[in-house]
Amino acid sequence: MGFFPSRGTRRLGALSIFFALGSFVWGYNIGIIATLYVNSGWIKALHKPNAAQKGLITAIYYLGTWLSYVFLSHPLSDRLGRRYAGMVGAVVTCIGGAVQTGAHGKTAFAMMIIGRIISGLGNAVISTSVPLYQSEIAPARRRGGVVVLNHIGMVSGLAVAFWVGYGVSHWTTKTGIFEGWRLSVAIQFIPALFFAVGLPFVPDTPRWLLEKNRPEEAHKALVYLRGAEDSPEDIEPELQEIKANVEFHNSITEASWFTLFTDSDLRARLWRGALLQFMAQMCGATAIKYYLPTVFLALGLSKDLSLMASGIESTLKIGCTIIEMLIIDKLGRKKTLLLGTAIMSLSMIVNGSLPLAYPNNKNHASDYACIVFIFFFSFGYSIGFGPNAWVYGTEIFPTYIRAKGINICASAGAIGSIVVGQFFPVGIQNIGSKTYFVFFCINISAMVVILIWYPETKGKTLEEMDGLFGKLISGSDVERGDNGPKGQDDGEEGAAEQHAVEVDAGKR
Repeated sequence: MGFFPSRGTRRLGALSIFFALGSFVWGYNIGIIATLYVNSGWIKALHKPNAAQKGLITAIYYLGTWLSYVFLSHPLSDRLGRRYAGMVGAVVTCIGGAVQTGAHGKTAFAMMIIGRIISGLGNAVISTSVPLYQSEIAPARRRGGVVVLNHIGMVSGLAVAFWVGYGVSHWTTKTGIFEGWRLSVAIQFIPALFFAVGLPFVPDTPRWLLEKNRPEEAHKALVYLRGAEDSPEDIEPELQEIKANVEFHNSITEASWFTLFTDSDLRARLWRGALLQFMAQMCGATAIKYYLPTVFLALGLSKDLSLMASGIESTLKIGCTIIEMLIIDKLGRKKTLLLGTAIMSLSMIVNGSLPLAYPNNKNHASDYACIVFIFFFSFGYSIGFGPNAWVYGTEIFPTYIRAKGINICASAGAIGSIVVGQFFPVGIQNIGSKTYFVFFCINISAMVVILIWYPETKGKTLEEMDGLFGKLISGSDVERGDNGPKGQDDGEEGAAEQHAVEVDAGKR
């Protein structure tokens, strides 16, 4: 019997994978735009947009995500719960996709801009509600791997989008050439429909249910999540931990956004989470996600091969992220971040230098080396910034202000994406491969910042997080002691494990 995963483990995995379907929609919405930039039908429909206009189409999406992170995502997650917030996000994303699909005539460019903003609003809700749900149902020892499934879903969506773009490029009838791109955008409705229809049938997180004063539903949800139908009394210690934590936080005046900036402990967490999200976009990942086929075209590949190579690259990202899922709770967040930024730095310096040494695609070996190192860059991102920016952000904040903290951090990532999305195509047009030196400098700087200022959070409970960040501020250990609030670990932190630690401490 011990060979097979327990009922609770199977349910944890199934729910995490299902919620990753929402991240799939998010990733597909990002990836399909990259294929449109080299699609002749889309280029004709949008009246041959120039580099600056393409940059605006990319960047304006992140204006939508920023607005959603600041004004929409957090209240939806707190008032409707993580699952129904995800449903709203999926519906809004589809509305944006429909506007983009219908872009035509003189207003085509304006319709694409409006559709991108709407999609950004919806995807921002998905991108925060999914990891929130995953983190709140997972024990501490599995939290990192479970939340990485969020990133696996996203890169799977990217990969499928590139392959759809590749397939559409072979639709060579008149309809396929000029209208096939509309089908490729509309395909996102299929996973979004499955995600939205399935959400009412999954449980809310026990933590959220208790916050809404629904204790019977919270008990039922926790029994289901832990597979404890045969012995429901087993979940009582964990449920009581969550309940005590909720009661403690309910005794505190509801924290405002400003608390994150005025409280030194929370501010220490906020700037780290926000800077991590910002660096995760400024490192060059946004450029690679949105302009990969264009980059491959510049390196001498045909349009067909560029789309194929983009599909292969995105497919390999899935495997790389699975590797990260397996090692993140063993090596930790900091080591994988440092390894990832080192690999990305090397990749960017190669892609910046070789085209200068061998310009105009005169040396095919040089061009192929650049392509190989783009693949290396993707590997570095997949084990570093890609998943860690979300894992780190979801675990460092106390539960009573976690949703607000995550959304502010994610909004910093949106700002980074706006900058890169607008800068990269114009940079490539004006200074060529020297653009990659900018990303090289950012990655080197990120390595230094992470090495000096980012503490390891692997396997730590929320109570230990308080001590960790308090220590960073005061220079001494900060302990909660017997009079402090215990159980801040919630359900997602493995409260039963904390209970066992306390019992063991009592024995000593």
